[in-house]
Order: sequence, then structure tokens, then C-alpha cells
Amino acid sequence: MNAPTLHFTWSPLAQLTPAQVLEMVSARIAVFVVEQNCPYQEVDAYDASALHLFGWQGSALAAYARIIGPNLKFAEPSIGRVMVAHAFRAHQYGRALMQEAIDLTMRTYPGQPIRLSAQSHLQGFYGSLGFVADSPEYLEDGIPHVDMLCRQPRSNP
Repeated sequence: MNAPTLHFTWSPLAQLTPAQVLEMVSARIAVFVVEQNCPYQEVDAYDASALHLFGWQGSALAAYARIIGPNLKFAEPSIGRVMVAHAFRAHQYGRALMQEAIDLTMRTYPGQPIRLSAQSHLQGFYGSLGFVADSPEYLEDGIPHVDMLCRQPRSNP
């Protein structure tokens, strides 16, 4: 049986409700700080200028990513903080989330390549979406990462 479809919404930070901000921050901390046992400053200055993409399963936040414009974090627009909440991982929502993030980035910044900083073990997943590693592996907050660039995004197979 197929998993229920995610409903996507997106907004700049200034247009989110306090409840949406709290849900976003709580979900990101649950995944990136608590689950990955990685204490770091999860909320950062990029949140103020980012587009925040929410993947909803009913009223529950199942997936999230943020899009940062060009010349802020990288020269290219970038996708980051990509996460699927633990309770929803069996549904394979990561691909749907990334396809939506790529589409939103392409609409917002047409004709530009897209960059991301990927946890190294996810290179195959991001590669299946058209991203290619273009940096040596490096540690970010104690986790191996690699920069990846997508010039020609691939459609969802």
C-alpha cells in the first residue's frame, strides 16, 4: 500500500505563525541535535532569509527543508536542513521532499545550479536527484559531509 501523499507549504520566516516556527525548530532539533547526538547551534542567521518548506501528513510535520538564496551561504541557491521526522521515515518521504525543494528552488532562482552540503552517507540519494559531489569530504559538527552541486535536476522517477 502506498504511503499517503505529503501536502507541501512554504513561506519565508516572517510569514510563519509562532506555532509553525515552534514546530519547525522542535522537529529540526529532534533530528539534528538529539537523534544525531550532535550539539550545535541549530537555529542560525540563515533562517531569517530562507524559504521554509514544510511537508505535512495531515496536521503533523512529516518533512522539512529550507532554501537559502544565492550569495548568502554559497554562491548558488542551496537546499539544507533536509529532514524527515522519525515517525514518518518508513514512508520514504525524503524523495518527495527533495523533489519539491528542487522545484521550489528552480522556480525561485530560475536557471541557477543548486548546491547542498550533504552528509556523506547520503551521496547516493542526492546523486539520484542529479547532484554531484564537488568537494573533498569534510567534518561539519563532527559528521562527515561533502558539497554537492546540481546543474540539471532530475525528475522523480
